[in-house]
Amino acid sequence: MKGVLAALLLSTLAGAAQAQDQMSAGRYQAILGDCQGCHTAPGGKPFAGGLVLETPFGNMTVPNITQDRATGIGGWSETDFRRAVREGVAQDGTRLYPAMPYPAYTRMSDADLASLWAYLKTVTPVHHAVEADHLRFPFNIRALMAGWDWLYFKPERFAPTEGKTAEWNRGAYLVNGPGHCGACHTAKTLFGADGPVALTGASLQGWFAPEITDAKPRGVGGWSADDIVAYLKSGWNSHAVASGPMADVVERSTAQMTDGDLKAVAIYLKDQPAAQKPSSAAVAANDPAMADGKVLFQNNCVACHGANGKGEALMFPPLAGNPVLLQSSPENLIRVVLAGARAVSTPAAPTGPSMPSFAWKLNDAQLADLLTYVRNSWSNQATPVSADMVAKIRTSLKSGS
Repeated sequence: MKGVLAALLLSTLAGAAQAQDQMSAGRYQAILGDCQGCHTAPGGKPFAGGLVLETPFGNMTVPNITQDRATGIGGWSETDFRRAVREGVAQDGTRLYPAMPYPAYTRMSDADLASLWAYLKTVTPVHHAVEADHLRFPFNIRALMAGWDWLYFKPERFAPTEGKTAEWNRGAYLVNGPGHCGACHTAKTLFGADGPVALTGASLQGWFAPEITDAKPRGVGGWSADDIVAYLKSGWNSHAVASGPMADVVERSTAQMTDGDLKAVAIYLKDQPAAQKPSSAAVAANDPAMADGKVLFQNNCVACHGANGKGEALMFPPLAGNPVLLQSSPENLIRVVLAGARAVSTPAAPTGPSMPSFAWKLNDAQLADLLTYVRNSWSNQATPVSADMVAKIRTSLKSGS
């Protein structure tokens, strides 16, 4: 009898330990997928939804995925959950929009989804009703997503690439599966599907997600794998500082990833070919915008970034050859100079560098000339910045968007 009781006790303890391990693994899956980052509104409860996403088709409000039965997913089964995550179909048959990146999550393994579900079942229920979308007609007709899925969605599980290392394949899985990097960094077609060349940069929510292939100078071709790891782990490195939506991704996701997974991501990105893009001709040094921009740079920027544009290692990022400066769109630069920026606080770098706002000091034309100068000095080559674009972003910042 004692032997039977002991066996039952051991079996119960083993089951509890296994459940705990699966829940912990699921919490890590939520980190990889940045689930809390999207499903938590500013100042809101974790996973209770309410965050507003701006899309070309209108605004969407991210839903509640806590275990509340009335307003969350408390009444869902694991099968319901898998269908939503992998196929973009909710429990009641409603089609989801690809703002919930099921085109990437479809690649996730059964084990990872089971772990994620086990973790979400432990999340505290929050009663928070969310009106999911405010899209314009006809985009607010969810039934149309059946046609979109037929045209653009390919349900598939991740399959390792033969001839590549286990580390490379892990990086491929993370980037293209739970990490859904292409959701931001891949340009979209007119109908919101991924463009033909992945990870080559895209505009979203007033920011430009830069190219992250091994391209030079626009991508991470000038970065080492260790540089990429440092950026994802701390939010900054000797080349760049994460800002805008990427700062949130670092804080809530990549900063909490294991070093092994970060290295795998870096190895994979360093092996991604660049798109064949025509080079932008440099703005001539005798152009009036360059002359005015040089004076503005000397009066406002030299102290930190240096006359040679090389910055100060681990304090102020270089401007010479900086891929953020050389993207096709200067949106990020304009926002940072107007609003200022501060590196996120992460365990690896609790206190990061910052930059003050110059909105009070520079008018639209001056800021355009300044950025035209830094995008075309020290061998940099990029299109000039217009005062109209600066004015548009300044207005957007004032309105809080």
